[in-house]
Amino acid sequence: MKRWAGVGVALLLAGCASAPELFHYRPPAEPGEQSTQVWPEPPETARYAYVGQLLGEQNFRAAAEARSTGERMVRWLVGLGSGDREPTVLRRPSALTVDADGRVYVTDMAHPSVYVFDPVAPRLSVWERADVGQPFVAPSGVAILPDGELLVADAELGAVFRLDGEGRPLGRFGDTPLLRPGGVAWDPYREEVVVSDIRAHTLEVFDARGHHRRTLGGPGQAPGRFNAPTQVAVAASGYFITDTFNARVQHLSPEGDPRDSIGQRGLLVGDLVRPKGVAVDRHNNLYVVESYYGYLLVYDDQGRFLMPLATEGTALGGLYLPAGVAVDSRQRVYLADMFNGRVLVFQYLDQGMDPDLMGLVRYPPD
Repeated sequence: MKRWAGVGVALLLAGCASAPELFHYRPPAEPGEQSTQVWPEPPETARYAYVGQLLGEQNFRAAAEARSTGERMVRWLVGLGSGDREPTVLRRPSALTVDADGRVYVTDMAHPSVYVFDPVAPRLSVWERADVGQPFVAPSGVAILPDGELLVADAELGAVFRLDGEGRPLGRFGDTPLLRPGGVAWDPYREEVVVSDIRAHTLEVFDARGHHRRTLGGPGQAPGRFNAPTQVAVAASGYFITDTFNARVQHLSPEGDPRDSIGQRGLLVGDLVRPKGVAVDRHNNLYVVESYYGYLLVYDDQGRFLMPLATEGTALGGLYLPAGVAVDSRQRVYLADMFNGRVLVFQYLDQGMDPDLMGLVRYPPD
């Protein structure tokens, strides 16, 4: 597998044209001006471009006719709201996932709920109920099943809950008690659900109907053991788990056999202190949220550190205790910047591609 596998230009542009967008594109104001923040910075080849951010209601305004091609797109403008009503905004976004239609599901710890940014409707929905008569308390993980059901882990309630596509509670998921569930992930390769239990220091694996299949790990520092596993990502080779208090990301086989340990405790960029979120893209690039230092770290498919992603030096300011990360089918990377109350969005770029020629967009519009 190539260390930096590319995304086809035609495929990427087709994806951008086929679905409503979350942000406006701003063309360069001056010849030669680069309108999009990229990493690494020039003159190195850009690998990632900043796309925009999700904040809340201000991302939505109205669907409108746009562009001479006749495409419909969503105009996401600041300022939605009427009278003195305070707009609905993210407060402490934690975990997130994205469905095939581009809907972004974000759990929020300060306003215990799931925020659904839906560019198709277009609307923002806030789902507050974990079960009938039971609001969320600390929603810590979120995943989508193939049938469209949403699974939401609540750390304080000690359970994973099922919601339908409209946010209606469908009951608890799983037939095995959990102490403090953190992350939850759907495994399409084995058609299983994987849940990290922060307090038990285990991974619990269920089938799609919630029947428990196996327990992996247990407390400790040895390979295959955990100290507060926070989030989990799934690949064909197995699971990547942020082993938070062991300051590493572990790569386990589906049977729980240790494969690799990624990252080390230290003070340099690329080292880990409090890893939280983890995601894998289709090229097996690994994204790890280093919460304490405030970086999104990128590793290749061999676990070698490639580069950090952060917003330092931009008008948006730096990251503040970031938490979750997710990658969608268009190779967009979504980062929950927890204490800044927003989700940042980056685009993985093909080698040599000029981000200003991709139809990329940025937010907020000028």
